[in-house]
Amino acid sequence: MNNCLIRNARIYNSSAREFYDGSILILKGRIAILSRGDIVNPPEGGSVYDAGGRMVIPGMVDVHTHGRAGGDFITADAALLMRMAESYLAGGVTTVMPTLASAPLSELEDAIDRINELRREAAISEGKLPHVAGTHLEGRYLNVKRRGAHAADLLVKPDPAELDALLSRMEGSRHVTAAWELDDGGDALARVLSLGATAALGHSDASYHAAVSLIDKGVTALTHTFNAMPPLHHRDGGAVAAGLLSKTACCEVICDGFHIAPHMVELAYRLIGDRLVLVTDSMEATGCADGEYSIAGNPVTVKDGKARTHDGAIAGSTLSMWEAVQNLSGFTGASLEEAVYAATLAPAREIGMETEIGSIEVGKRADLLVLDDRQTIGRVMCGGYWYN
Repeated sequence: MNNCLIRNARIYNSSAREFYDGSILILKGRIAILSRGDIVNPPEGGSVYDAGGRMVIPGMVDVHTHGRAGGDFITADAALLMRMAESYLAGGVTTVMPTLASAPLSELEDAIDRINELRREAAISEGKLPHVAGTHLEGRYLNVKRRGAHAADLLVKPDPAELDALLSRMEGSRHVTAAWELDDGGDALARVLSLGATAALGHSDASYHAAVSLIDKGVTALTHTFNAMPPLHHRDGGAVAAGLLSKTACCEVICDGFHIAPHMVELAYRLIGDRLVLVTDSMEATGCADGEYSIAGNPVTVKDGKARTHDGAIAGSTLSMWEAVQNLSGFTGASLEEAVYAATLAPAREIGMETEIGSIEVGKRADLLVLDDRQTIGRVMCGGYWYN
């Protein structure tokens, strides 16, 4: 039974961006009571954990990741998907959004089916696998001018009927990255939004005014801001300026110091604030040795932890979410409290799941991380079950 009382904890408050001393009562995998003092009675049939005054933060949420531990969500079989999922959880990611890069339609369909099965397995794993939120589709509907590591021959214009079929196949939360400026008449974006999915602008050559218009039409995020879109220019700021100046759109940032220079991360952080979403965009080499890998239909060489296609394009990252949190603090001077927000509630909001995950609040999933004395990840709880 996933009932637990956590005492003597410094609990993270997402709204205030601060910690407070207190206790957490968890019943049936959900946060039932939060107290600024001790809770005397432990849960029936549950456990009691004394945090010893350590920090307890929400489990991290990675909404843009193609794989890790030697596997890619496009090609991994059921056994490899399970190993990948456990690797996320061991690193403190309690909610993962498997991200599919460009591939032939049949491969995308097969990958979605396997992710659906992983999602069902995770739901009954009693904390041995992370919560699999759904599927993030980052492929096919991209601008060839900003394709990055995606193979040009795999790219097509956004197609309403095709997107309808793919989204109808997905279980759980659904998120679509596309170069929506290629969506003639706006029918594909309208179809995505009508199905209850969220939409992001990415691998896009949109002008500033086009990007603003797309945000007004329902696009709620920029995929890996700065990357695979026109750079800021004094006569047309493009999608980057539209995202930085928006009051609503989330802006994903790959905070490894390689995709974006640290001073540009600081610039974005100062302008974006709460809308900055840390993502890894990790690929199969994450957690593995340098060598030869692949992503989005292209071979990739990883050297010194940096992934590039053979023609020199950056090909995802080997970044972990906790490294992203630490880097955001180091690059910008942000406090731990501010950096944690960007890896927890901010990504939950990007995919419309902020009422379920991303913060320590009554009624939400009990997805928690206990930090050790060095502010690294100690214990991991997922759905009220201790992973370690």
